[in-house]
Amino acid sequence: MAPIVSTSALSKSFDQGGTRLTVLDGINLAIKAGECVGLVGPSGAGKSTLLHILGTLDRPTSGTVEFEGIDVFSKNDGELAQFRSRRVGFVFQFHHLLPEFTALENASIPGRIAGMARDEATRKAAALLDAVGLGSRMSHRPSELSGGEQQRVALARALVCEPGLVLADEPTGNLDARTGRAIHDLLVELNHTKGVTLLVATHNSELAGRMDRIISIEDGRICGEETK
Repeated sequence: MAPIVSTSALSKSFDQGGTRLTVLDGINLAIKAGECVGLVGPSGAGKSTLLHILGTLDRPTSGTVEFEGIDVFSKNDGELAQFRSRRVGFVFQFHHLLPEFTALENASIPGRIAGMARDEATRKAAALLDAVGLGSRMSHRPSELSGGEQQRVALARALVCEPGLVLADEPTGNLDARTGRAIHDLLVELNHTKGVTLLVATHNSELAGRMDRIISIEDGRICGEETK
């Protein structure tokens, strides 16, 4: 099966006080549709930078990223924004929900940005919130939800456009152990039942151990890989 996303000699560097800082150094990676992949490594290894580039939130210094065989960084910024809104979902450690909006409104926002009709975006968001166990909490604002509930809203928001790839950056890093395990269960369930392709950067060994494949990164390079 052809990969949904792949990289070739992917590198990212920054100028820092006259010094060239290399964060990613020649990353070659391929993720197949429907895979559930864990990305592990120490803080500062380059995990978040890699996710940001795969999600087209940042451009590489060199190398390529192909999504379903298309070089995404051959697109201009406007085309990239359109691609990102339709094909990539993001889940972060901090939920980044808009406090003035309800759970349903927050979850539907990507659909509206992508050009869905309001009714369609609302319908899809409501179905996803119900699927993640928040069917009775849709009218609540973030301040009225627990941390775990907020992260469930973030998951529904990431899936509302039915993206080909969901990127999760420490999705349980800000949650207690019990709530974190519930989010682990939900991520795995979404992968199994909806075929969502997941790349999850995590320090949590329990979550990483539930992935189909674990990729280790250190000093900006892939240093190991384990397939379950």
